[in-house]
Amino acid sequence: MRRPDGLLNHNVLGEDKGPQDACGVFGVWAPGEEVAKLSFYGLYALQHRGTESAGIATSDGERILIFKDMGLVSQVFTEGDLATLKGNLAIGHCRYSTTGSSTWVNAQPTLRPTKYGTLALAHNGNLTNTGDLAELVQKLEGSAKSMSGVTTDTEIMTALIALQDEKNVEASALAVLPQLEGAFSLVFMDEHTLYAARDRHGVRPLVLGKLETGWVVASESAALDIVGAAFVREIEPGEFIAIDSNGVRSQRWAEAQPKGCLFEYVYLARPDTTIAGSGIHKTRVAIGAQLAREAPVDADLVIPVPESGTPAAIGYAKESGIPFGLGLVKNSYVGRTFIQPSQTIRQLGIRLKLNPLREIIEGKRIVVVDDSIVRGNTQRAIVRMLREAGAREIHVRISSPPVKWPCYYGIDFATKAELIANGLEAEEIRRSIGADSLGYVSLDGLITATQVASDRLCSACFTGEYPIRIPEDMSEGKLRLEITEVHGH
Repeated sequence: MRRPDGLLNHNVLGEDKGPQDACGVFGVWAPGEEVAKLSFYGLYALQHRGTESAGIATSDGERILIFKDMGLVSQVFTEGDLATLKGNLAIGHCRYSTTGSSTWVNAQPTLRPTKYGTLALAHNGNLTNTGDLAELVQKLEGSAKSMSGVTTDTEIMTALIALQDEKNVEASALAVLPQLEGAFSLVFMDEHTLYAARDRHGVRPLVLGKLETGWVVASESAALDIVGAAFVREIEPGEFIAIDSNGVRSQRWAEAQPKGCLFEYVYLARPDTTIAGSGIHKTRVAIGAQLAREAPVDADLVIPVPESGTPAAIGYAKESGIPFGLGLVKNSYVGRTFIQPSQTIRQLGIRLKLNPLREIIEGKRIVVVDDSIVRGNTQRAIVRMLREAGAREIHVRISSPPVKWPCYYGIDFATKAELIANGLEAEEIRRSIGADSLGYVSLDGLITATQVASDRLCSACFTGEYPIRIPEDMSEGKLRLEITEVHGH
């Protein structure tokens, strides 16, 4: 169904909260190519960054069409859907909600008319001054009703750019970017040009790639690989780029103050991605080796919690000399599900995703390597499973320090009260999950393994030291704009 504004509508059949922790953005400028299909595959490569909804916008030079829906990338788009999205440039998004609830109306890209055409925008990150910006949008539109339905920071940015009294989208974006605080990696477009911008701290990744016939911008280099684009470079913190028939234009809108997210190295990014010149897989192997040096133990076998714990487990095994093995089997097809488990099934816990290999585990002293402990539920279920499978001892090793603080920059961590490490010491956590021993890599050890200077990284979820100011209203969480709207503020 086509809406009057040219937006393609796709009804939502139902939705459930996915397990992912960020968002993925993708943009392509490639005349003569099937840009919607390139975007589909780019988003497919970024699926791990967001599983709640997906969307693609394309332009044929005259109008922008958008298609979006709840679900995985492979669930949202059919061959027929992509065939309707013709054009020379496109942007795409896969979402995990960090501002605004997981609903169709909050799916991205967003769309807004402007006095110089149409604007479509996709965003990875989280703004920290949304309250001030929402008031600014209201002021610019001159109506208390204007903010009705605006429930995400992405919509606020789109509205701000669209409402500027400048000569074009590029000038409007450059007027708005310095007013934004927080973390944002943006791809956006009008009918003729692809744009990208990164916050001055570069909290979330964003890279530039070259196709034979054009250019690609994406959250991770792995998305460049899947569409056959050559990695050119990272888009710098505080940089704005525009891509059209004249090529790539770049300018600084702010001085770079790098604070890349340390958790990208631990968990968020794909292992086949490169950040700050280092391959993520190689970095995670180095973290595992560091973990083995810092938290050694006598054991018979090192096993990962797949897939995110695998590189660190390889590093731990190599450094410790303890054999590496696959003791847990992962069901690769468990993603979002529309079927809620019954209480009986829920009590089986993690077994929907993981199941132990008894013949490998039975009678052995096991080191289990995982990337992080957030609430502790997953590790508790894994320890119980391994004991039931006959493990003699279970030693849990974690390739990040204890997560003690919430993230306000685009990861939907639990609230402070839910973070198990916020209220308990390591020994208390060990007892809580039922392991024979528990060891974390140190913050210094983790940073050393990344080969990035500590002053260029954000480690707030481990230290509580936030590099970007956090206003008090952030305590309302990701639904704060919806709460404001309900209360009429």
